[in-house]
Amino acid sequence: MWHKTAMVVALAVISGCMTAEDRRAADEAKCRSYGFARKNDAFAECLQRIDLARRADLRSASAFDPWDRPVIYRPVIIRPRPK
Repeated sequence: MWHKTAMVVALAVISGCMTAEDRRAADEAKCRSYGFARKNDAFAECLQRIDLARRADLRSASAFDPWDRPVIYRPVIIRPRPK
């Protein structure tokens, strides 16, 4: 459970403190550190993969259950009123 909590906190800190331009610059720096040159298909694919990974992380964080427990449904039986 603490993994999920840490992920949500990390995403909140990262996304809350960075503008879109800052994120783009950080993503470009990461792709350049991998050895990709700007203005080519490999660089664009690197940026795309980083963006897709970020979106997947956000989707998984939005499905966060703070209680982290199974949900048990019990049937509700409605009987007609006696006449």
